[in-house]
Amino acid sequence: VSQSRYNYNNMITINGQKMGKSLGNFITLDEFFTGTHGALDKAWSPMTIRFFILQAHYRGTLDFSNEALHGSEKGLRRLMEGIGQVDKISPGKNSEFDVNTFESNCYAALNDDLNSPVLIAHLFEAVKAINSAAAGKISLTKEGIERLSGLTRLFAVDLLGLVPEQKSKSNDDLLNKLISLVINIRQNAKNNNDWGTSDKLRDELKAMGIVVKDSKDGAIVTGK
Repeated sequence: VSQSRYNYNNMITINGQKMGKSLGNFITLDEFFTGTHGALDKAWSPMTIRFFILQAHYRGTLDFSNEALHGSEKGLRRLMEGIGQVDKISPGKNSEFDVNTFESNCYAALNDDLNSPVLIAHLFEAVKAINSAAAGKISLTKEGIERLSGLTRLFAVDLLGLVPEQKSKSNDDLLNKLISLVINIRQNAKNNNDWGTSDKLRDELKAMGIVVKDSKDGAIVTGK
């Protein structure tokens, strides 16, 4: 899709007030992920921020608040846990959830100017049916279960890029450990006066969006 086809003109506000550096309410992604901004009551995971953003249309207004972020955190958990239940459903003789309509509605939302909030609403409808089927309250055929499993993963995971928080946290932990390892190797190189290796590692990290600044108290890392 050509980027020129869309205008990414959504307004970002915080507690109803337009975000801006001059107003002192500007929050960077690093501050969201670390919880270091005074307006935040905790650190928020990248996946929670992603889900929160997707709940508003990209042309609309996006209002950040701790209350809204808490709601997104819970909603994401409920959505991903529900999708994870689909493979635990015991097949029945008939389907009481219309998978064809679900699929059509999801594609219609995407075709409606990438309407992610409506798509997410349809995914929650599917999760409601999945939970009911897993509890034995409604029936789904084997074919219906397989299609529902594939479609929920297609729209939620492949297209919206949503994954369970624990998986996201595990990846973040691994990334942090790898960054720490490279920083330690660079520090050892500096200690051995191997400035070529030290500078190369610093430049490689910078190319990946990770900035290393040396101080008297050690290396300060900013970025991913």
